[in-house]
Amino acid sequence: MWGTIARMRAKPGHEQGLLDVSREELAAHRPSGFVSTLIYRSVDDPQELWMAVAFESEEAYRNNAATPEQDAWYRRMLEHLEGDPEWHDGEIVQSF
Repeated sequence: MWGTIARMRAKPGHEQGLLDVSREELAAHRPSGFVSTLIYRSVDDPQELWMAVAFESEEAYRNNAATPEQDAWYRRMLEHLEGDPEWHDGEIVQSF
C-alpha cells in the first residue's frame, strides 16, 4: 500500500467546512485503488489537523493525484486552510 500524511492548519471557524469538503468529495468521487482516509485534530492546537490517506498502490495514488477531480477537491480544501498542507508520501509497511 501507499499513502500520504498531510499536516495542515484550518482557518478559525473552518474545520467543519474542511471536513464537509472531504466527505462530499469521497461521496461524489471514490478514486480507483482508494483504501481509507483518517483526519486527526491535534490535542495541543485544535486548528492543526493531520490527514492520512491510503491507496492500494503508489500507481493508484499517483493516478488519482493527476485527475481534474482531485485538483478541484484540493482547491476547495485550500479555501478552509491557512496555507498549503505539508505532505509526507510513502509506502505503508504495516496496517491492521
